[in-house]
Amino acid sequence: MSKRLGFAALTLVSMLSAPAMAQDKIKTVATFSILGDLVKNVGGDRVTVATLVGPNGDAHVYAPTPADAKTLGEAKVVFVNGLGLEGWMTRLVKASGTKATSVVASAGVKPRKSEEEGHGHDADPHAWQSVANTKIYVANIRDGLIAADPAGKATYEANAKDYLAKLDALEAEVKAAIAKIPADRRKIITTHDAFGYFGAAYGMEFIAPQGVSTESEASAKDVAKIINQIRKQKIPAVFMENISDDRLMQRIAKETGARIGGKLFSDALSDDKGPAPTYLDMMRNNIREFGMALQS
Repeated sequence: MSKRLGFAALTLVSMLSAPAMAQDKIKTVATFSILGDLVKNVGGDRVTVATLVGPNGDAHVYAPTPADAKTLGEAKVVFVNGLGLEGWMTRLVKASGTKATSVVASAGVKPRKSEEEGHGHDADPHAWQSVANTKIYVANIRDGLIAADPAGKATYEANAKDYLAKLDALEAEVKAAIAKIPADRRKIITTHDAFGYFGAAYGMEFIAPQGVSTESEASAKDVAKIINQIRKQKIPAVFMENISDDRLMQRIAKETGARIGGKLFSDALSDDKGPAPTYLDMMRNNIREFGMALQS
């Protein structure tokens, strides 16, 4: 009988401690899917990560929900991109009444100047398109988690170190892939101006009918200008993005004869069944699509 009671007591203790252990995880929020993936890689098993703008979602035009306010209110740390990407975040923070610490992942990045008027964009927010900038994001995420959870310092430092090594390998892959594309063919059209940091870092030229935000539609004048530019410069390919309606790009391709390349992931990851469920997968998908469309 005593053995049975002892076993029952142990079972009860384990049942009671399991939820407690789960609750001990640091609740974090990331504003969009790419940032959420980085936080998961650094935070590991010590954190839970809730992502506001999910796979294939457009953070430029996102409309927060009451559920988002609740999620934010329960968080200990909130990770934002900054650089004007999440214009809706100020209202959401106020509505949620959150006491969470806010960490700007892009802090320390040298901003690329935006040519877009209005919409609060003085800088291009798509800094993660340069792997070197993503390393800055990782360091900021690591430091933010350590500040919120000092007991996890060794874990966060080790996870960040491992992931930074993966980013080093990724950057070598990106540079090698672009080097295989003839210099005179490293020009493409994308839906919106999301690849400026990539172009500056790796020697490609990206032209887009929309600016750095998807909030404003391209004007007929902008589209006509790009069509003329494609014909004049013999730009070989146009690419669709996972967050954008592809009808405009289909029209541009039809009028110019430019090849339609594969789908690029600019501002959001794919879901788990897609080709870009993580940041590393996203970058590899994009350079693979560039190579297939531009090398031949």
